Amino acid sequence: MAHTRLQRIRASVGIAALAVQQIEDDLTADDIDARELAAILRELQEDIDVPGGLFPALAQLVSTAARRAEQIEPDRDGDASCPLYEAAALITDNAGQRLNWAARSLDPQGDVE
Repeated sequence: MAHTRLQRIRASVGIAALAVQQIEDDLTADDIDARELAAILRELQEDIDVPGGLFPALAQLVSTAARRAEQIEPDRDGDASCPLYEAAALITDNAGQRLNWAARSLDPQGDVE
């Protein structure tokens, strides 16, 4: 069963990678301006169609792995779970906040929609 699970995860990661590649392709368009780039950055952080956005979803995924690691790590010493919790916090607090700052810098009025 674990082998099947790993295959599903690999397929899902592949799908996600294709989606990220599509976003990257859109970001390299010659006609993108500051307002549109700011809107894209905001979508990555707070997607209207997908509650939470991409970065919060990634942080949630890493937090879920941390909770599972906490349950199964030897000696429950945090050697596996602590770095995962820290990684989730960095995604949310560090990377997510920087996306917001960049979007605000590119399009200050975009926050007021």
